[in-house]
Amino acid sequence: MSQRPLILVTNDDGILAPGILALAEAVAPLGDVVVCAPETERSGSSHAITLHSHLRVDEVRPGWHRVNGTPVDCVYLASLHLCERRPALVVSGVNPGYNLGSDVFYSGTVGGAAEGFIRGASAMAVSVHARESPRVAIPVVRTLARMLLAQPSLSLLNVNIPWISHSAPPPEGPPEVLAEGIPIVVTRLGARPYVEQVERRQDPRGMAYFWIGGPPRDAGEHEGEDTWAVKRGFVSVTPLVLDITAPDLTPWQQMFAGTTVQVDPRGDE
Repeated sequence: MSQRPLILVTNDDGILAPGILALAEAVAPLGDVVVCAPETERSGSSHAITLHSHLRVDEVRPGWHRVNGTPVDCVYLASLHLCERRPALVVSGVNPGYNLGSDVFYSGTVGGAAEGFIRGASAMAVSVHARESPRVAIPVVRTLARMLLAQPSLSLLNVNIPWISHSAPPPEGPPEVLAEGIPIVVTRLGARPYVEQVERRQDPRGMAYFWIGGPPRDAGEHEGEDTWAVKRGFVSVTPLVLDITAPDLTPWQQMFAGTTVQVDPRGDE
């Protein structure tokens, strides 16, 4: 058995997406790489897992598997069945577009990484500016992956890489790219509101159907947030935890103090 760490690569854009090729290339020098990704686009699938229908796996080439499921399905199957040993690192991406702020609750890219963390591996979700090539992520991913593999404790990171190409400036203006390299900044999640939008349409048979979700809107940002970092040309690294309990339970303890509920075991009101 190989002594190199096993690295699992996944995404939510499908196994043919350019980002997953860049990701596999980034980590190839660091360990034995297995790729397991959805057969089709599964963006916005969050932490969805398939429990009520079957899953099929095809090995499209040695070490590359496609699954008719979500990123979480892919990581679960690969970690427990497809890989000869448990992954030491799970890397998800490269997503073409940021996953900032509340995006982490919707993102299949983050969902895949979080499932890897649940399965006992360090993990990171990697996203780039929507107009950026995923290949700019290669040195960032390789640097961070090497550091995670060297740490005894497990980490779950959400990584966002700004517009750093010199071919054209980003819509919000040129980033502050430093000559000695792009700074990596540890951040917290910022605000990422979207236009609330429901568009009703009608099909040729007169039946209504809907498109939901609008573009992101500017809510401002504060120093130290992920939204603040990428706008200034920094690589944003946000450590995530699975415990989303409110940090201070005192208001709710006070609210419900002494409260009891009478419950009829027969289910009657």
